[in-house]
Amino acid sequence: MQLNIGSMLRSFVDSSKRVLIIAKKPTWDEFQVMAKVTGIGIIIIGVIAYAVYLIFAFSGIGGA
Repeated sequence: MQLNIGSMLRSFVDSSKRVLIIAKKPTWDEFQVMAKVTGIGIIIIGVIAYAVYLIFAFSGIGGA
């Protein structure tokens, strides 16, 4: 089976155009909500990572 790079590229460009036409700029309120959710997610992941680090550090399993 031979891949037709030209048709694959054309299909990708057409799909990209469709997405850009439908997409809209978020309002300030939508942006604030997305920023808060993203920030909370980053903090939660950091807390989980720190807890795992402490568990390994105090249990003696970790190499450090």
